[in-house]
Amino acid sequence: MTAESQKPGHRFSVAPMMDWTDRHDRVFLRTISRHARLYTEMVPVGAILHGPRARFLDFDSCEHPLALQVGGADPGDLAECAGIAEAAGYDEINLNVGCPSDRVKKGRFGACLMAAPALVAACVEAMTKAAGIPVTVKTRIGIDERDSYGELHDFTARLRNAGLKTLIVHARKAWLSGLSPKQNREVPPLRYDMVYRLKDDFPDLTMVINGGIQSLEAAADHLARVDGVMLGRAAYQNPYILAEVDRRFFGASGSLLSREDIVRAMLPYVAAQIAAGVPLKNMTRHMLGLFNGLPGARAWRRHLSETAHLPGAGLEEIEEALAIITRASAARRAA
Repeated sequence: MTAESQKPGHRFSVAPMMDWTDRHDRVFLRTISRHARLYTEMVPVGAILHGPRARFLDFDSCEHPLALQVGGADPGDLAECAGIAEAAGYDEINLNVGCPSDRVKKGRFGACLMAAPALVAACVEAMTKAAGIPVTVKTRIGIDERDSYGELHDFTARLRNAGLKTLIVHARKAWLSGLSPKQNREVPPLRYDMVYRLKDDFPDLTMVINGGIQSLEAAADHLARVDGVMLGRAAYQNPYILAEVDRRFFGASGSLLSREDIVRAMLPYVAAQIAAGVPLKNMTRHMLGLFNGLPGARAWRRHLSETAHLPGAGLEEIEEALAIITRASAARRAA
C-alpha cells in the first residue's frame, strides 16, 4: 500500500479515553497537532437524549477534526444521536463496540455487542441513514472464547454491508469476565496480524489500528499495512509525541512548537475557562506529562498538582511551573 492510497482523514488519531479526553484535554492536544483526529470520551446515548446535552456535547471550534464516541445498542436511539451529533457540528460519530467495563456491560453495549453482529449492523445502518456525517465503529478483535478470525471477518462483513466505511480495531480481544478494564488493555495479547489480514480482505474499508502503539516509528510501520493508526495512553502520558505528527503524517511544513510555546498557546483558553468558573486543575491535569523526560519535569508536575486545585488558582501557577522548568534547564546546562 502506498502513502498516496491511504485515507488522510483517519491517518493519525488519538483514542477516546474515559476521564481523559475531555474538552480541555482535546484543546491541549489540538494545540500540539493541527491535524490529528480527536475523539470525545464515550458518551452513553441516554446522557445525550435525556441529560444536560451541553455538558456532554459542547466543544471548542479549534478541536476539529473531532468525532463523538457514543455507547448504546438501540438503533433508534443511536440514529437520533447521530442526527444530534451532526447538528452539533461533529465531523464523525463513532459507536463503541470495544469497552469491557462492568458499567458498560450492564448497559448491554460496548464490547459485549461483538456477540450480536446483526444488532451492531442494524445500529450502523440506522445511524448512517439518520446523518450525513461519517459513522464509524471502534471494536476489539473478539471477546472471550469468540476470538477466531472467521468470526471477526463475519462481524466486519456485516458492518460493511450495513454501510460502514471506517473500522477502528483495538488489536486485542476483551475478556468480559475476570479482567478489569485496565487489565483488558494490557493482558490479552496484541494481534496486529489479524487487523492486517482484515485490511487485506476488506480493501474498500478504511482500517485504523489501535492498541499498544508507543511511538511514531511504530505508527509509521503500521501505516505500511493499514490506513490509519490510533494512539491512546502514549499520546496522553507523553503528549509531546504529537509535536511531529503533522509534519510526519500530514505533510505539514514549519518548525516544531517547543513545549513552552505549547503552554503559552494554551494560556488564553485557560484564562477564558477560569473566567467562566472552571477550576484551573481541570485544564492543568492534562498538561502534567508535557515535560516528561526533561530536567524539572517532576517539579513541574508537583507544582501544578499541589497548587492548581487551590481556591483562586490562576495563570500565575502555570507561569511559576514554567519558571521551574527554566531554572532546571539552566542548572543542567551549567553542570
